[in-house]
Amino acid sequence: MRYSAFRIFKEGLTGNKGWKAVWREPEPKPEYDIVIIGGGGHGLATAYYLAKEFGHRNVAVLEKGWLGSGNIGRNTTIIRSNYLLPGNEPFYEMSMKLWENLEQDTNYNSMVSQRSILNLFHTDGQRDAFVRRANAMFLAGADAELADAAALRRELPFLDFDNARFPIKGGLFQRRGGTARHDAVAWGYARGADSRGVDIIQNCEVTGFDIQNGKCLGVETNRGAIKAKKVAVCVAGSSSRVMATAGMRLPIESHVLQAFVTEGLKPVLPGVITFGAGHFYVSQSDKGGLVFGGDIDGYNTYAQRGNLPVVEDVAEGGMAIMPMIGRARLLRSWGGVMDMSMDGSPFIDKTHIDGLYFNGGWCYGGFKATPASGYCYAHLLAKDEPHPTATQMRLDRFRSGNIIDEKGVGNQPNLH
Repeated sequence: MRYSAFRIFKEGLTGNKGWKAVWREPEPKPEYDIVIIGGGGHGLATAYYLAKEFGHRNVAVLEKGWLGSGNIGRNTTIIRSNYLLPGNEPFYEMSMKLWENLEQDTNYNSMVSQRSILNLFHTDGQRDAFVRRANAMFLAGADAELADAAALRRELPFLDFDNARFPIKGGLFQRRGGTARHDAVAWGYARGADSRGVDIIQNCEVTGFDIQNGKCLGVETNRGAIKAKKVAVCVAGSSSRVMATAGMRLPIESHVLQAFVTEGLKPVLPGVITFGAGHFYVSQSDKGGLVFGGDIDGYNTYAQRGNLPVVEDVAEGGMAIMPMIGRARLLRSWGGVMDMSMDGSPFIDKTHIDGLYFNGGWCYGGFKATPASGYCYAHLLAKDEPHPTATQMRLDRFRSGNIIDEKGVGNQPNLH
């Protein structure tokens, strides 16, 4: 079933009785060509592109809970490609281009809104760094626009430009950045993969791997053993626990990242704004709530909830750039478990176990990377070679010294 304005009109006239389930609820088969562990954005996108672009349809996506119950539904919905290093920027620009055509590609309303993203700077040094980043973005084919304080005053007069500690001197725009509806992204990819024959199996927890003579032959689940020629892991914050059952120790720590939303307000924020002197980012949802977040909680955890000190820190960051946010009432908060890599950049790679592949270490960048991550992971699974934009996202880069330290803070996951 394809969605269209005509279809909505027709169903409205006939009592909406013709809509079909968005995806099937199949029982797991004894064997697949490829088993993907993790029914979040990256797993579903991988399945979708495996079927659509590479013709692999004997594929299963195994999700221990319900589809989209992890980080794909626990983020602040920001999409962007304003990165610096050659190991990151071309990849995220590829993702941005896939975002721009996602709704037409999947025939699903993912509510992609290219309302712009603005990174504020507060010192001359930050300005110079943003000029360098803008040039890197241009080299990768992305858009960038440097704005001085006068231009920002005309566009965003509510910002606290004369803050004594953090005066706003300008900012770096990416006008093509913005937001997308996180749940709808998962649903759209799931629907597209299912319509091409992929089995999406919910409430199917992987409890171990069938590894013999250095080769992965399948997985053990709470619904029985499933054989597979290839097994692809992409389980975000649970990466370390899942890969430990295969005897692997990853260069990853798990931390909780909190996000918040206020009561519904009249339109006030035209796009996404980030604080340059602290860690705070904010946008306004279609329902009017201000959606914002900041730093991870600084301790290792698998819990999807955080503590009050980070709530205070995030609120202080918001007040520093837009004091009016202090008048908004906080409606709710939630948390996602981040798989923080040592250098702040992700992995899409084979493991040393034949037939076992890994996708993870996305830190704060998991949602915005969803389309490119799925495409590049599908490319790796289908061809057994990395996609050209993901050649540096290797598991052994710390051993070889080829780290992708985007923020330049070294091997401190809590600082990324």
